Amino acid sequence: MATTNSDYILTPEGKEKLEEELHFLETEKRAEIGERIKVAREFGDISENSEYDDAKNEQGMVEARIAEINHILSEATVVSSSKRSTKINIGSTVQLEMNGQPRTFTIVGAAESDVAEGKISNESAVGAALLGHRKGDTVKATGPTGREIELVIIKVSN
Repeated sequence: MATTNSDYILTPEGKEKLEEELHFLETEKRAEIGERIKVAREFGDISENSEYDDAKNEQGMVEARIAEINHILSEATVVSSSKRSTKINIGSTVQLEMNGQPRTFTIVGAAESDVAEGKISNESAVGAALLGHRKGDTVKATGPTGREIELVIIKVSN
């Protein structure tokens, strides 16, 4: 989810979501894993204890995610799109026809992109192609498969 670029861009909603995830990981998840490690230690020899190993591995992944979120939040620029702008910016929700199929995307920074939720990165081919355009524009982008995609912008909301 993180980008190799140190310029993290977040919408206010994306920042709030990361802060909520961080709070959950630092409080509930840490306590839950700590309890699992404590219980696993009580089983005896930890050298052949898969419950202990699993809990320690999960602890490492949680601590890495906490560090990643803290880094993103410390480096991030929070942007909110202008309510009066008719141009597509980071934070805009765009209804469009993509090769004749209706689609809706919200343009976000790479740190909060999630295609399953319809949030595409401003650095993606489609996201970058849409930036700065308006309702009624037809834009061409090269998709992830290398095929050209035609995008007809139906509606822009900020």
